[in-house]
Order: sequence, then C-alpha cells, then structure tokens
Amino acid sequence: MTNLVRVLVVDDSAYNRRTIIQMLESLPAVEVIGYACDGEEALRKVIDLQPDLVTLDLEMPRMDGFTFLRIVMQSRPTPVIVVSARSEDANVFKALEFGAVEFVAKPSARISPELFNIRDDLLHKVREIARTDMNKVLRRSVPQRPLPDRPAARVVPSARSRSELAVEQVVIGASTGGPPALQAIFSAIQRPIPVAFAVSQHMPPGFTRAFAERLNKCSALEIREAASGDVVRAGQVLIAPGGRNLVFRRSGTDVVAQVVEPGPDQRYVPSVDAMFESASGIFGARLLGVVLTGMGNDGARGTAIIKEGGGQAIAEAEETSVVFGMPKEAIATGKVDKVVPLPQVCGEILRRCGF
Repeated sequence: MTNLVRVLVVDDSAYNRRTIIQMLESLPAVEVIGYACDGEEALRKVIDLQPDLVTLDLEMPRMDGFTFLRIVMQSRPTPVIVVSARSEDANVFKALEFGAVEFVAKPSARISPELFNIRDDLLHKVREIARTDMNKVLRRSVPQRPLPDRPAARVVPSARSRSELAVEQVVIGASTGGPPALQAIFSAIQRPIPVAFAVSQHMPPGFTRAFAERLNKCSALEIREAASGDVVRAGQVLIAPGGRNLVFRRSGTDVVAQVVEPGPDQRYVPSVDAMFESASGIFGARLLGVVLTGMGNDGARGTAIIKEGGGQAIAEAEETSVVFGMPKEAIATGKVDKVVPLPQVCGEILRRCGF
C-alpha cells in the first residue's frame, strides 16, 4: 500500500511503548514496524527498517534522544515526533532545533492511563508529517545562539523616517515547523524597533513560557508569554499561552492583551484566526498579518478579515514551509499581498513596517 505510514516507536517505558503502539495501530494506513527501548537500539532500527516516521522519548538510557536526533539527521533524515512530558518543555525546543518536526505533550511524566488522552493529537500529527520533506526541516533547524554571538546574521532596520501609514502591529500565526521559523525571524532583527508583535503558535499548555524565554535569548526584541492586562508596546513580542487564545481590547489610550479560553469549535489553539480578527478591529490599516508553516487552515479566515479591515498580509512560500497547509489556505483566499520564502520574511516585515 503506497500510502501506508511505517512507524518506529522509541520509549524506554514498556507501558508507554504499548500504549503508543496501541493508539497508532488503531489508525488506518499506519503500521508500527518496530520499537526500541533506547537510542542505540533505535538508531540500528532506523537504519535497518527505514521507517517513514519515528515517535521519540527524549530521556532514555545508553543514548539520549538528542544524540539519536543528531546522528539520524546526518545519516538518514526521518520525520520525528517527540512525545514528551510537560516537565521537559525546554528539551522539546532543543529537539526541534536538532531536526524533530513536531511534539506531543504527555499528560504526565509518570506511567498513567492518562497517556491515552494524547491519542487524537498524536494520530493527527502522524498523518500530517509522515511525508515531510526533511530537507526543509533541516534547513531551518539550527542550534540557538545567544544574541551577542550572532551580530552578522541580523537585519539592521533602516534609520529613515517611517510613513504615518506604516504598520505598527504585526501578528504572526504558525504551527508545525513554526518554532524554528519564528526563531529565524526574530533573531534576524539587530535592535529594537517601534513596532509591536504578537504570535499565535499552535502549542499545548505548559510549553509557551519556555518557548518565549528561548526566543528572547536570541532576539533584540523583548519576547515573553502574554498575560491578560499586558499593554501592547513597540519593541515587544507577546506569545499566546499554549492552549488559550490571545486577543486585544482598548483600555483608554492603550491596547491591552486578553488571554481567553478557546471556543468549542476551535480545533487549533492558540487560534490564529481569533488573534487576527481581534487585532484587525483595533489596528485596521496599521496591521500586518503573517501566516507561516503549519497544518490545517487556521489563519485563512483571519487573513481575509485583516484585508477587509485595510491591513496587509503575507504568507510563507511552499518551498520553505515544513507543512504548506496554513499558508496554502491563506493564499487561497486571494487576500495575501505577497508570498515569500522564510529567509525573506523578516525583510518583508521590516519593509512593510517602514524600515
């Protein structure tokens, strides 16, 4: 069967292995071709069995998940989904930098029947990323370096005066492949600029604070997880908290953030559509929407709303998108002003902001 997805499950817990295998085998067109208890065994089986996809626990004996990822991405690049406990949030982003494509959050680090709660998320991501072009993933998967070590890689905004109609708020939506893409964009700005940013990156609860802290270390902008009541300020990036939506409201002369629970019909959270729509109602023509790599159609409706409100919109090109779902759907609305590959996204944002 040409569409059969062949999966290798890697976890040192026998209970977790059995549970993940049981979930995967419940999905049509998925075959679990083997399992491994540690990184060394996993490495041998990747070479011998050549799976289409690997699910990977990071904390393992003999060879940990990071060493496994480094060797696999050099010898036989393969899509990897990290299955990680929330207590390992910083490790997840390190794994994404080493070439993992996605992650699924375990409800608990302990052995627990709650592991079955990840079933829908795991199965959805297996379907979407099994045929990922790993060349795209590896091109954007670079180890993080703190700000002082990377002056040559940054974009220096022009000192020329900005137009009165220049963008003052940038809203960015992303999903699969988004964390390295966002790091590339924000680390390319050398000094603070008088523009506010907000990001909705599809992510479960418990991970976005570490994600924001990680981005903040490699950017001249101030990047942090959003909280209700935060005043939207130039030179700052607010990251929507995982599993919740980031929207905006006016409070006197200020615009403030609100973190709200998602609606029952919102499959993807934090919702890009909700953030785009809310921002459009406040910033109008001074708003720029950016749709990056990701699965699904989140951001398409919001892109149309931004354009109807007089704002601008750009989308990441297929040639660099790890998953061309979200940008493709946004482009299909006919409302995207420009489609650009990831290395040009930061420059395009700055140009539209008047720099």
